[in-house]
Amino acid sequence: MSIFDKILTLFRGAATEAGQAVVDRNAIRILDQEIRDSQNALVKSRDDLAKIMAQRNLASRKLEDKVKKASEYESYIRGALARDDEGLARDVAAKLAPLEADITSENQVIASYDDSIKTLQAAIRQTDTNLGRLKQQVDTVKVTESVQRAQSAIAARHSGGNSKMRTALDSLERVKTQQAEKAARLDAAHQLAQSDGDDDLRARLANAGLLEGNSSADSVLARFQKQDQKSLTHDPIRMIEGPNDSHR
Repeated sequence: MSIFDKILTLFRGAATEAGQAVVDRNAIRILDQEIRDSQNALVKSRDDLAKIMAQRNLASRKLEDKVKKASEYESYIRGALARDDEGLARDVAAKLAPLEADITSENQVIASYDDSIKTLQAAIRQTDTNLGRLKQQVDTVKVTESVQRAQSAIAARHSGGNSKMRTALDSLERVKTQQAEKAARLDAAHQLAQSDGDDDLRARLANAGLLEGNSSADSVLARFQKQDQKSLTHDPIRMIEGPNDSHR
């Protein structure tokens, strides 16, 4: 197979798939049209049946006339033979012979009409029954499709609602994050405002031990030295012995 043939095959395959997709999407619409076509065909079949039945009735009436005429000729032949008038009987028989042939032919035509009528009547009854069942099934299919469409819509709304809920929660989290960042910036700005540019001075005061809550080794040692001096002042014996004697 050449490349050109393969490309043509590809196009035919794509066209078939596209056509099948269109048919699948419009299956119920196509089915409704097929039912309408079947109903139209059924109506036409009934019209054809009515025509055949009318033609059969016409042929039957003609046959009845010919049968009456044949009976009349037969009575004439019997009358002529009763009078021993064979010539007259022969003349009447010459009229009766083709009439009897027509009667035989007409009977065959009427029998053919009767067969056709029976066949059409049976086909119409069967088609009518099948159409009734098909309509019921189509109604069931339509109801099922309506229910499934409603279920799909509910599912889509539910899915969309969940999506919107997730989006709302994400938005809430972003707002909370932004508020936390803003609060942190405000707190930092407040601290900066309180410091008012005195950071260097406060550091020097803290190193000197002059700020409450700040301590250094020198300030701690100075506090203990002050406590020792106060103890010597209130203890006369330790003042006489001296500070070094108490460790001997």
